[in-house]
Amino acid sequence: MTVTDRAQPTGVEVERYWRNTLYAVFAVTVARLVWLALGKADLYPDEAQYWVWSLHPAFGYYSKPPLVAWLIALTTGLLGDGELAVRVAAPLLHFGTALVLFAVARRLYDARIAAWSAVVYATLPGVSASAIIMSTDAPLLLCWTIALYAFLRAREDGAWRWWAAVGVAAGFGLLAKYAMAYWLVSALLFLLVFRAERRHLPRFFAAAALALAIYAPNFFWNLAHGWVSYHHTEDNAAFHGVMFHPGHLLEFFGSQFGVFGPVPFAALIAIVAQGRRVLKAPNAALLAMFALPTLAMMLVVSMLSRAEPNWAAPTYVSATVLVVAWLIECGWWWAVAGSVALHVALAAAVLEAHDMAAAFGYELPAKYDILHRLRGYRRLGVAVGRLLREHPGAVLLAENREDMAALLYYVRPHPFNALKWNGGDNLVHDQFDLDAKPQSYIGDNFLLVSPNPDIAHIISRFASAGPIEHIIIPIGGGESRHYIVRYLEGFEGYR
Repeated sequence: MTVTDRAQPTGVEVERYWRNTLYAVFAVTVARLVWLALGKADLYPDEAQYWVWSLHPAFGYYSKPPLVAWLIALTTGLLGDGELAVRVAAPLLHFGTALVLFAVARRLYDARIAAWSAVVYATLPGVSASAIIMSTDAPLLLCWTIALYAFLRAREDGAWRWWAAVGVAAGFGLLAKYAMAYWLVSALLFLLVFRAERRHLPRFFAAAALALAIYAPNFFWNLAHGWVSYHHTEDNAAFHGVMFHPGHLLEFFGSQFGVFGPVPFAALIAIVAQGRRVLKAPNAALLAMFALPTLAMMLVVSMLSRAEPNWAAPTYVSATVLVVAWLIECGWWWAVAGSVALHVALAAAVLEAHDMAAAFGYELPAKYDILHRLRGYRRLGVAVGRLLREHPGAVLLAENREDMAALLYYVRPHPFNALKWNGGDNLVHDQFDLDAKPQSYIGDNFLLVSPNPDIAHIISRFASAGPIEHIIIPIGGGESRHYIVRYLEGFEGYR
C-alpha cells in the first residue's frame, strides 16, 4: 500500500499531527538549550573565532561567508557574550528547519509522514551535534529547507512570490555556507532531467539571479581581499599529491552512519540499491535529486582527497523525508520510531558519558568522550589572564589560530590588542593574519603562549626573553594540553 492508496488524514488529524510534532521538536530544543545553559562544554576555537568576527560585522571573512558572524552578533547583542549567547541560535535554527521540513513532507505526502520526518530530522545524530555548536551548518540547513519548500510551491502554481522566496532563501544560504550552491545545482538538474519540469527553467533562472544578487556583497568582499575565502575552500579540498584514497572513502562512508543514523542511512542505501523501483515515483525522484548528488559529490571528494563527515549534511534534509516515506510505505513504521528512540538515547549517552562515568568514580578515556575537545579553554584563559596581569602592558602573542581565538574569548578582560605569530612564511592563513599589522608592534613586549616547546624561531625576533613557564590543562581521559609561556621584550619584526 502506498501513501496515495491509504486514506488521507482528516483536518482534525492533520492538526493533531502538527501539534504533536511541534511539542516533540520543542521538547528536544528545550533540552538542548538547558544543556547549553549548564555550560558543560567550552567554546570550540572555531566558535570563538566566529565570535571575534561578530565584533566586526563585515560582508565576508577569511574562511567563511558572513551569516554565522551576523547571527552571533545578534544573539550576543541581546544576551551578552556567554557561551549560551554565542550558541543559542544553533538549536533554534534546527527547530525551525524541522518545522519547515514538516511542511515539505506534508506537501509531498501526508501529515503522518510529515510528523515523523520532522521528529526524525530533529533527533538525527548529526543534528544533535550541530545543535550544541554554533557553526555554518545550522543556518545553511534552514535556508536549504526553506528553499526546497518554496521550490515545491513555485512548481505547483508558478507564482512569482514563491520563486522570489526560492531566490531569497538560496541567497541567504550562500551567505551562510558556499555549499548552498549544491542546492542550486540540484534544482537545475531536476528541471533539466524531467521534461515536464523544463517549463519552470526561466523562472528558476530568475530566482537564481536573485540569489546571486543577495550573495553579491560577499563576492565583492572576496574581490577586494584577494579571493581568500574561495582559495581557502579550494585548499580544504586539498586536491594534490596522490589522487586516490580508498581508505578515506571508506572512512567517510562509514561516518555517514553516524551523521544520518544507522537505520536512516541503511534505508537510504537500500533505496539507492532498488533504483527506479523506488525513485520512479515523482516525489521520491524530487527528494533524491536534492540529496544524492551532494552525497555522491562528497564521496568522490573523500576518495580524491578528504571530506569531513558534516560536508554531506545538506543531503539529509530531503533524504530524511525520502527515507521516512519509504519505511512507512513498506509498513516499517516501527523502524522509524525505533530510530528516533535510538538517536535520543545515543545523544543523551554521548553528551553525558563523561559525567555519568565520573558519578561512578571512573574517568572516561578521551577517545570515548566526544566532548573532550571542548574542554580546557576556559581554564587556559584564566591562567593566561593571570600571567598577563603580572606583566602589565604585555601584548598577547599566540602561535596558532585556535589558541588565539580561544584566548581572545576566555581571557578577561578580552585582550583584543593581540597578535597571532606569522613569521614563518608571512602569508595569510586566517582572519587574524588578514587583519594583522605586525609592524605596528615593533618595540613592544609580548606574552607568548605556545603549545609547541620549540619556540626558538619566535624568540630570535625579540631583544630578550624571560624564563619559561608551563601551563598544563587536564581535559579528561588522561589527556591534557601543555603550553609554553614566555615573556618576550622588544619585538624586532618578522624580518
